[in-house]
Amino acid sequence: MNRTERNALVVENLPLVGYLVSEVCARATHLSRDDLASVGAVALVQAADAFDPTLGIPFGAYARTRVVGAFADDMRSGDWASRGTRKRIKETLATQEALTASLGRVPSVDELAGALGVDRQTATNALTDAARTVSALDDTVADHLAADVPLPGEELLAAERSRYVRAAVEALPERMRLIVEGVYFGDRSVTEIADELGITHSAVSQQRTEAVRLLRDALAAHYADDEHADFVPVSKTAPARRSAYLSRVATNAAVGIARAMREPQADGFVQAV
Repeated sequence: MNRTERNALVVENLPLVGYLVSEVCARATHLSRDDLASVGAVALVQAADAFDPTLGIPFGAYARTRVVGAFADDMRSGDWASRGTRKRIKETLATQEALTASLGRVPSVDELAGALGVDRQTATNALTDAARTVSALDDTVADHLAADVPLPGEELLAAERSRYVRAAVEALPERMRLIVEGVYFGDRSVTEIADELGITHSAVSQQRTEAVRLLRDALAAHYADDEHADFVPVSKTAPARRSAYLSRVATNAAVGIARAMREPQADGFVQAV
């Protein structure tokens, strides 16, 4: 692509920058629209310089990713949150997203706290921090900045997440699975489940807590940012049993993917549950 073609591509796609700036500013009114527009324009030029049309990717989609990434870098440079706070925000949002996919609705603060293994106040603080920041333009949040219209592939990703949550639940030891399905999917009380299983209320609560920890381990292992990074489990299950559980999750997930490929018309996990 020569310079004339590059410049024409930039001019043609300048409205995309304005659109993305408006989306970000609608969620973070404290940001400077002019500053973001400048950052976005530079990113658009850089995207045009690096664009390779032979790869078959539309320039608009490619430029959009580069511009949103530039916004993230710019905001992160002046971010108020520490690395630890940012990690907690990302974990909270990821857990909230997984619960939303599995429950078919936005989870309550108590449900989120239980899934995170923290008290209600800690979960509330994490949600408050998440609401304060847009620079959580870490990959988890950046996907939601652009538009109300889903990008190509977003529905597939949501379906994949739902299948993996279901695979993780099905791989739990039988009693834990019954407890998780009853509490989170069957809207049953701990007391009802305790009576049915013939165990104490406390035993149900303890097994539910450990089951949620195992689910968190499965999700963390599957969605880790770096597959080579050390995996730090949160469950108290013995390492050998945890490894066996993660293997069952992987097997169940593979079976779910194969089934989805055979039955593309089937509804997702939320409807099935």
